[in-house]
Amino acid sequence: MTERQERTASEAVLTRIGQVVILHHAGDREEARRRLLDLWTEVGADGDPLHRCTLAHYLADTHDDPTDELAWDLRALTEAESAGGAGPTDGPRSVPALKALYPSLHLNLAADYVKLDRAEAARAHLRRARGAAGALGDDSYGDGVRAEIRRLERHLGDAP
Repeated sequence: MTERQERTASEAVLTRIGQVVILHHAGDREEARRRLLDLWTEVGADGDPLHRCTLAHYLADTHDDPTDELAWDLRALTEAESAGGAGPTDGPRSVPALKALYPSLHLNLAADYVKLDRAEAARAHLRRARGAAGALGDDSYGDGVRAEIRRLERHLGDAP
C-alpha cells in the first residue's frame, strides 16, 4: 500500500472513531461502546497504535464501573508507549500524534484512581500529566486538558 493510501485509510479510521465519540457525547453511551468495541476488533491486536490508543482512550469513557474505565485507560497508555517509548519525548519511534495524548491519558488515569480512592496513584499520574502538558497545543483541546489538570490538582491538594 502506498503512503498516501495508508494515510487515507488511517484518517478514515480516525474519522469513524470521531463519529462514534459524537454519538457518545449525544448521550448514546451503550451504542457508542458497542461501535467502539467493533472498531477495536476491526483494528485488531496488530493495528496502528494510534488507532488502538485512541479507541481505548474513548472506550474508557463509555464505562460506568471505575475498574473497567481504569483498565481501558491503562490499555490506552500501553498502546501509546508501544509506539513511542515510555513518554512523550522518548524513543526514535515517537509518534507526534500520540505525544499530544499523553497529558490526557495521564489525566484520565489520575481521575480513575481518584474514583477508586487511590490518591497516591492519582497524584503520580497527575504529575505525569503536568509534565507532559508541554506537548499540548495552544488551542481549545490543550486549554481544556490544562484546565482539567488544574482542577484535579486543586481537588487533590497537589498544586505545583
